[in-house]
Amino acid sequence: MKRLMGLAGMAVLLVAAAPADLLNAPGRPDAMVALDAGRKPAEVLAQSLIKPGARVMDVMAGQGYYTELLARHVGPKGRVIAIEPVNYMEDPKTAAAWAALQKRNRNVELVVGAPGEAAMPDKLDAAFYHLTYHDLYWQSEKFKYPRTDVDAYNARLFQALKAGGVVLIIDHYGVPGMDSRAQADKTHRIDADVVKADMVRAGFRFAGSVPILELAGDDPAKLVFDPSLRGKTSRFYYRFVKP
Repeated sequence: MKRLMGLAGMAVLLVAAAPADLLNAPGRPDAMVALDAGRKPAEVLAQSLIKPGARVMDVMAGQGYYTELLARHVGPKGRVIAIEPVNYMEDPKTAAAWAALQKRNRNVELVVGAPGEAAMPDKLDAAFYHLTYHDLYWQSEKFKYPRTDVDAYNARLFQALKAGGVVLIIDHYGVPGMDSRAQADKTHRIDADVVKADMVRAGFRFAGSVPILELAGDDPAKLVFDPSLRGKTSRFYYRFVKP
């Protein structure tokens, strides 16, 4: 696959390894641990440019899979601010999962609200989007998720990050050239070139692609929740830095 090889060729790989206890410390729910093989979190965080003591925003964090790992990664002197849409927290199971996660990780703060409406944390060292950047182009009355002005949001993000701060975006490869809002609604994917253009337009510098989550055989026109593909999509991992 030419695109896959091209991205691998341009990747910037770091040799550092995440601490061995990052995944193995007690307390992580079995359902989260079961996702590790496909998500490769140790490798993702080892190449994240996020340092201990960092202040990190985790956007649309679900039930906190990466929030907890980031909290362990930055350590007790760091902080992770998770942004959760209102409808997520209306699910009792999700609310209970967050209560337990915050009890295990005292350096986690939860902010409830859609990304475009929630207060943007300030003085950030990093922002993390795991399979959620495409949601900036999504909207749903059913799920109480409003339309986001993407450029305005990214301008706020740029202001919120410290100089040298990093934005990490992992998302499902979408169909190149397809309208971003139509694609987010139909398949929950995004054209990787749109992401890069968005971030560069906001003032960020592209700091490399890491190909560890790219897979052959994915169909970018298929819904990511299709049973034949769920957890097996080809994902890009882009890093951006505020100059």
